[in-house]
Amino acid sequence: MLDAIHAHISGQLPDHAFQETADDAVRLCVQAQQRAGVDVITDGEQRRDSYASFVGGLLDNCQLIPIIDLLPYVDDPVKFESELRALDVPAGEVRHPAVFGKIARSRPLAVHELTFARSLTDQPIKVALPGPYLLTRTMWLECVSDRAYDSREMLADDIVAVLRAELFHLLAAGATVVQFDEPVLTEVVFGAPQGGRSFMCGAISGKRAPQEELAFASSLLNRVVDGAPRERTAIHICRGNWSRNEAVALAGDYRPLLSMLGELQVGGYFLEACTPRAGDLEFLAQLPSDRRIGVGVVNQKLDAVEPIAEIRQRIARAINLVGMDRLVLTPDCGFATFADNPIASARIAEAKLAAIVTARDELL
Repeated sequence: MLDAIHAHISGQLPDHAFQETADDAVRLCVQAQQRAGVDVITDGEQRRDSYASFVGGLLDNCQLIPIIDLLPYVDDPVKFESELRALDVPAGEVRHPAVFGKIARSRPLAVHELTFARSLTDQPIKVALPGPYLLTRTMWLECVSDRAYDSREMLADDIVAVLRAELFHLLAAGATVVQFDEPVLTEVVFGAPQGGRSFMCGAISGKRAPQEELAFASSLLNRVVDGAPRERTAIHICRGNWSRNEAVALAGDYRPLLSMLGELQVGGYFLEACTPRAGDLEFLAQLPSDRRIGVGVVNQKLDAVEPIAEIRQRIARAINLVGMDRLVLTPDCGFATFADNPIASARIAEAKLAAIVTARDELL
């Protein structure tokens, strides 16, 4: 599958051949989730080179380019390259979307993923999309983006239009929930670990004061989901998922984000929670009482399955904080951010999902 992704992006593998290979990968992924006992299925994002930048290969006037090619656009290319190596980022393989004209959605971003996954199962299906703030921060690169847009706000307007169209298409096609990934929000409030750079997708571009950025982010997502059934939308937030090395990811609790989370018109929050970097979880009780809360109870960065008793304790604590009816059990984050740099093997990923199911069943 990884070979097919590289060949497809470089134009060496025709689309129909790529989709056939991807279909097989999705079949294996869905079967693994079903063996584990998962209630809500995803297609594992098997067709994507990354959870977010894949849109760069699908939008009009946008291209995927290797991160290493962005060196001319940073203040200190030599320092940036060394920081990428220190942060365990495969800069030669990881690709970044670059905008060269007015972006538009002339073909779906993920509807085809949903359609094929739906052919494999009658279970509820979740589809994840990169959030509008993440995409705006990712795509707004000075000396590249300003060829097409006078400001990042103008770029954001087109991103909102793209994501709204995709959201409503996905809902009409039967997605149970559409999750918008906005991990870069933690980069806004926590900055970089130990004074260094954090490799968050979108952190290459500039930003303003934290409260201004958070207000901008919440307004964008609320524009995207306006008019959608709230219970079928959600946001995911984490602190970085490109390396198993916890020391290179961000750390801090959710308190700086509480006000913004309360303003969001989504029906659920899927939150990194079991890693020590997530801080105290007492804040969960302060989230709006009419929202579902997805709490991470296994850490995908650990190359081993947590003891069932430990997962059980995390579930019990989450129930005490938010109640059983609102609770959704999840891993802290996905099992890979980049196709070229998976965080967990397929074997470990399936085992961790199965462990969540076992712990839940033993507790409840």
